[in-house]
Parts: sequence; C-alpha cells; structure tokens
Amino acid sequence: MDDVLAQKLAPLRARIDAIDAEVFALLTERARTALAVGEVKQHVSGPVLRPEREAQVIRRLQDMNTGPLPGTAIAAIWGEIMSACRALEEPAKVAFLGPQGTYTEVAALAHFGHAVDTVPCINFDEVFRAVEAGRADFGMVALENSNEGAVNRVLDLLLTTSAKVLGERSVPVHHCLMTRSGTLDGVVRVRAHPQALAQCQSWLSEHRPDLIRESASSNAEAARMAAEDPTVAAIASEQAAGLWDLRIVAPHIQDDPHNRTRFLAIGHIEPAPSGKDKTSLILAVPNEAGAVYEMLKPLADNGVSMTRFESRPARTGQWEYYFYVDIEGHQQDAKVATALAVLKSRAAFFKVLGSYPVAP
Repeated sequence: MDDVLAQKLAPLRARIDAIDAEVFALLTERARTALAVGEVKQHVSGPVLRPEREAQVIRRLQDMNTGPLPGTAIAAIWGEIMSACRALEEPAKVAFLGPQGTYTEVAALAHFGHAVDTVPCINFDEVFRAVEAGRADFGMVALENSNEGAVNRVLDLLLTTSAKVLGERSVPVHHCLMTRSGTLDGVVRVRAHPQALAQCQSWLSEHRPDLIRESASSNAEAARMAAEDPTVAAIASEQAAGLWDLRIVAPHIQDDPHNRTRFLAIGHIEPAPSGKDKTSLILAVPNEAGAVYEMLKPLADNGVSMTRFESRPARTGQWEYYFYVDIEGHQQDAKVATALAVLKSRAAFFKVLGSYPVAP
C-alpha cells in the first residue's frame, strides 16, 4: 500500500517542486523590481510604505481569484511578500502594546507583515510617543472591541496626537486561561488587561468566581507575571502561552464567540485614495439644541455614509463631548471633500485623523 501511495504521489510532488521553483524565480524578480522602485522613490523622497498601493494590489488579486485559496489567504500571502520586499530597503520599526504575545502585536504583524522590527511599549501612551518622536515609523493601537466597545485611552490620545491614521485591522480575539502548571491548583488570582477581564466576566463568574481579578497593562504582561508566580493565572492569547512557557487551562473563555478587536495603524504618512477607503474624524459642536443634527447633516446632504459614531466627554465639566466619526470614502473624494468643508465651517472642533484603505 505504501509503495502504491508513493507511486501516485511522486509525480504530484515533482510538479509541486517545479511550481515552487517557478514561484521562487518570480519572487526573486519581484524583489529586484521592488528594489528598483525603491531607488526611484529615493530620488523623490517617496515613502517606502504606500498603503493605498498595497491595498490595490491585494484587491486586484482577490478579484482575479478563481482558485481554491480564500481571499483572506491571498491577503495574508501577498502581505508578507510586500513586507519582505519593503524590508529590502530598510525594515520598518513598528511600536505596539507589549510585551510580546499581545493581540496588538498580532494586529501589527498582520498589517505590516513579519519583515519589520517590532518596538514593544508599556502602554498605548508610549506607542503614540514612539511614533511622534520618531523612535518608531508606525504604531498599532486598539480602538474598539465588538463586545466591550471603545478603548477610551486611545480615543483621548487620538485627540491630541500629530500622527495620522493610515490603516485598520480587525483581529479575532480568543482568550485562554493559562498557568505554569496547566491547572488551577494553588491559584488565587487571575490577571489580564481590563478589557479582557470584562470580555470573560461571565465565564469567570460561572467557573471560578473565587479567583481575585486583577488588572495588568496587557494580556501578555499578565502572562509574563503568571510565568513567574504559580499563584497567578493569566488570560491571554495562545501565542502568549507559547512565548511565556505557560500551559492552557481552558481555551476560548471569552463570553462572545465572535469577539473581535479593531486596531488602527498610525504614522506620519497620508495614504492617497485606493478606491475603497474610510475617513476618521473628531468633531465637537456648540452646546445648543439641534447642534449634533446640524453637524451631521452635510454627510447626508452629500450622500456620505457614516459607519461609526462614538462620543467621549470633553472633560470641561460642562457636559460637552467630542464625537468620533468614521465615514465611507477618502477625504479627497469629491462628495467627501464637500461634506467635510461644510462640517469644518459648522463644528466647534474639527480634526481629520486620516483617510485609509478599508481593512482587507
């Protein structure tokens, strides 16, 4: 039976080897061409990363796809190819909420590819500072969770940052309970980022209500603590368990099986229109009747769709709010530009955080 199987597989394996050789030759040629593009950019001081161009490449390939590979696989494969080609000039430095093993790192590598130098930061404030000070080229920050809503500290930081939003990434969040031993024997407390604790509160209340719940700066930091203390359990990703040599006690303990977190990529470049974009804004209006309606009316008047609307107290003590708004389209699109011009004239505060390609 083994001989028969080997005989049937031999020509197929030979064909795969031949295809791999062809693919490798084409990848080498692509890399050489990418280097030539980089030389041209150097003469005009163009950025190495062009989010709109990379989005267009992936969408074109997904539209061409008639084979068995899903569109998400095509996006992942070509994302890594483009990341490796970019790194031939110089690997980008990407700041994220550390240490290693956080979902923010997962989002950063999914968005920028693995051919980057990662810069772990102790909190989101430090991610913004790293980008603003030039210690990192780009940053990745969590914006909102499908279950627990907005990450308020990030909203506050977006208000004052000089960095621009240049991309987005949505990541499935599957929390695992983990310890050094793989059991809860002797464990008296569980640590995680406050958002993760909230996302798993029903599971914890049902299965281990006795555990003291304590906050950590990130889930990966909680995993690091659990690796040092046998009385501590951590809630973190499967990747974090591997990185910190922990054993999983219970997988997928998040209360919502469809739990996802949306992340934003930030930096100092502003993507051109890609054909399928989103624009993020912060607005404020005078504290008077009908002000919010009048603020948003230009969007409807110009046929611009709003996909997100979030309020945040302005901390003036006067019950005033900043409004975080996402709209479809790029700020350079004609109807979006018209709507934004009217909005700017009516708003008490107006800030475009950035226009960027919609997540693949």
